[in-house]
Amino acid sequence: MKPVTSSTSDILCIGSVLWDIIGRAPAEMRRGSDLPGRITRLPGGVAMNIAMTLARFGLKPALLSAVGQDPEGDELIAACTHLGLITDHLYRSQDLPTDRYMAVEGANGLIAAIADAHSLEAAGDKILHPLMDGTLGSPDAPYRGLVALDGNLTLSLLDNIAASPAFAAADLRVAPASPGKAERLRPFLTRKRGTLYVNLEEASLLCQQEFTSSEDAALGLLERGAARVLVTDGGSSASEAGRDNAPITLVPPRVTVARVTGAGDTFMAAHIAAESRGAERTEALSIAVQAAATYVSGEPPL
Repeated sequence: MKPVTSSTSDILCIGSVLWDIIGRAPAEMRRGSDLPGRITRLPGGVAMNIAMTLARFGLKPALLSAVGQDPEGDELIAACTHLGLITDHLYRSQDLPTDRYMAVEGANGLIAAIADAHSLEAAGDKILHPLMDGTLGSPDAPYRGLVALDGNLTLSLLDNIAASPAFAAADLRVAPASPGKAERLRPFLTRKRGTLYVNLEEASLLCQQEFTSSEDAALGLLERGAARVLVTDGGSSASEAGRDNAPITLVPPRVTVARVTGAGDTFMAAHIAAESRGAERTEALSIAVQAAATYVSGEPPL
């Protein structure tokens, strides 16, 4: 198989590629609830979710991540290939198991989740070798194109990416993966790099202050050094702003919530896909908001 280059893939998705194990109950849940529902296992992880949505929008993503050489890893690679994702450059470790994510959801949203991305963290910069050895790029000939990063990478690795010459020509799009990992995006504030996709809670953690709206959060992130941001606030609003652009804010359509895990990844991927097709700011934000609402409602994404 020929090596993937910027001419054969539309975007590199770098971060977690794992199995999502999601338990969903149709009723509201609280601590200690024991209810009937459904448990599913699907390909997941932030980078994977973004890549799957990008593929549904007609783009051709390539994955850079760590996947074990265990049976779960083999199944995951087969699932990625079936979905049209490029897996040639995944780091396949003999010693590290394939990562997993487990969540419990009720009618009132996400109840709890645990992300086991220890193998991705342990692999470290090994997942970036194709961008260093000339396969996809190198420090002397940096990759030129879209790159989606997620905060499941370690803080030190994200800091290296923000400063590395190998990423100097890339259009970086960055998500924190979860509120618990939001502060890992700080290098992109201090180095004024990339477009950040965060929710209201994550924006508050990054800025160490409480925000009451997505627009206020977007402005706060810009004041902290962000080059460009998109902030979501559930079903209330979504805002986009940049150093040279005043904020724009849209209100998502009202939908019945059927699922929440992966909604932020869907928003990010839909926005990237819209801009890659030349959509202007308001149109791209509108497409992203609608895609996320459709996803949350449980309807087919396209």
